[in-house]
Order: sequence, then C-alpha cells, then structure tokens
Amino acid sequence: MSKFHIAVIQGDGIGPEVTSAAMQVLQKIGERYNHAFEFTQSVCGGCAYDRYGEPLPQESLDICLQSDSVLLGAVGGPQYDGLPYEKRPERALLGVRKAMELYANLRPAKLFDALASVCPLKHAANIDIMVVRELIGGIYFGEKGMRTGKYGREGYDVMCYGELEVERIARTAFELAQKRRGKVASIDKANVLKTSGLWRQVVHDVHADYADVQLEDVLVDNAAMQLVRDPSQFDVIVTGNLFGDILSDLASQCVGSIGILPSASINDTTRGLYEPIHGSAPSIAGKDIANPIATILSAAMMLKYAFNLSAEGDAIERAVETTLAQGARTADLAQDGLPVIGTREMTERIIRNI
Repeated sequence: MSKFHIAVIQGDGIGPEVTSAAMQVLQKIGERYNHAFEFTQSVCGGCAYDRYGEPLPQESLDICLQSDSVLLGAVGGPQYDGLPYEKRPERALLGVRKAMELYANLRPAKLFDALASVCPLKHAANIDIMVVRELIGGIYFGEKGMRTGKYGREGYDVMCYGELEVERIARTAFELAQKRRGKVASIDKANVLKTSGLWRQVVHDVHADYADVQLEDVLVDNAAMQLVRDPSQFDVIVTGNLFGDILSDLASQCVGSIGILPSASINDTTRGLYEPIHGSAPSIAGKDIANPIATILSAAMMLKYAFNLSAEGDAIERAVETTLAQGARTADLAQDGLPVIGTREMTERIIRNI
C-alpha cells in the first residue's frame, strides 16, 4: 500500500465544505486502488488571522513544506478587507506559493458535453484550454508602496520579469503542448510594456527547442476578445501573473461556471498546491450550496502531477463527467428541468460513480 501525506488548508467561507468533499473522494480512491491518504490540517488565511493574528503562521507553513502536496479550499472574506496589506488572508496564499517555489499555475478549462447549454457562448464546442500562469513573479511580487505624487497620494506596483522566470514557465507550456494539441499562445502586451518585450523575446528563444509546437503571440486585449469569440482556437495559453489571473477567470465562464475549474501550482519537484480557482464565497458558506467539483478535480490533478497516479486521476474525472451526464446540478449549474442538489449530495453521487 502506498501512502501520501497531504496538507489541507481548509481556509475560509466555503473552503471547509469543498475540501471535505475532495478528501472524501480521495478516501474512496484509496479504498479502490489500495492507497492511504493521510491529511494534516494547516490553518491559513482569515481563520488563521482570527486565531493567531497572522494569515500564515510559521507552523502552518511548515506543515505545507513537510507534506507530499497541499490541498487548498479558499481564503478571504469581506470582514478582512480593512486589514493592513500584510495581514490580509490572501497574503497566506502568496506566501505558501513563494515558500514552495511554485512558479507554474496550471488552470484547465474544458467544456463538459453535459454542460454545453450552461455555457453562455453561442455554438460553443470543443473548448479544452490549459492556461499556464507564471505564479511567483511579476507585479504581484514586485516592489510596491504608497507615496506622494503629482496628483496627491499615489500607489505603485512594479512589474518585473527576469529571463529565468520566463524561460521556465515557457518550457512548462511547451512541454504540456507536446502532450496535447501542439499549440501555444503566448499572451503579453509587448506593444506597450518593456516587461512584455523581454517576455516575448525569451519565449521565442525557448521555442527553438520545441520545433514540433506551434507558437503564436497574442496581445492580452486581443486574447480576451478571442476567448469570447472562439475559445476553441486555444490549446495552451502561457502568460504572466496578472494577465493569467484575469484570463483564466474569463476562460472559466466560457465553460459554464467557475465552480467546476481546478488548478495546480507546481515547480520542478513533485510537491505542489492544488486548489479550485473560485473564491471563498462567504455568502453561501455553510448552506450546502457550494459546487465541490472544482476542488474534487483539483484532487484529481494532484493524483496525476504530484503522485504519478494517472489512472486514479482519470477515474475521478470520469466520475465527475458521468455524474453531470446523469443530470446532477448544483445551483451554479442550474438548468431547466433538472433539480438542484447540494454540496454533500453532489459529492456522494461522484463517489458512487468512481
């Protein structure tokens, strides 16, 4: 029997509900495939601030660093909006990513056949995108502060990327494309930003090692337009931290709901951070309303990328697809004629289909 130690950051809002769902699914996989998944709670985010006065206590970070991988629900909530920047729950997430050196964020956006009518786009079909977002550089981690400027108080955030940062995320994208449809769209704003000028140069330099992959440069504003016009044209999208954050959320709506999309944050090791791309949704927390699919599919990505258990990850993905095809819908996926079910029942149905 193989054993895996998973740190679980339940976080805030609906985080505890959706992580519980994913843990139940992993336990079912363990029973079916003879694996043991051991879970250790790591208190991070708003709940950590409430308890310890810090969003990322060292003990919680150590639990993540000592695990085989990390499963995250969500952090944050409006009650923390007035906190100083360094105390906000989101700093915990950025801190874990930085400490674990998780430079690549993989965000798949695939349209399930059963959800075609939920997609807001007309005639949507064949949408299967992998957004590869650089995660620990760029404007989110650059120099920032407040000062007095020409027009009074002024906030500033510096966007900066080095060659190594761009090279490693580009290689991640090209290698993923080799296993998919062989196309990479590199998103930048090279007509305005010096940072993007370097980004484009380095991506092209790296592309020389991947002659079997087609590369296209797309300006970020055009990329947003094309995602709405015809998302099926994209295979792998690679971009920086800020643009990736925005475009991956846009891609989520192209496939019906942000509640079904997982993500993986990885580095050159097998340890990573796996989380849904949705937020903590405090308005529905504790009401058995949240869609657990994104977190369950994040667990499937963990099995594949962290533990090299592809068959087990595929089993979860098939179970989700089967459950949706059988008409199971949470509130965010509501369709005429189909009853809406809650978090717990959706989880139970997926487990039955494994």
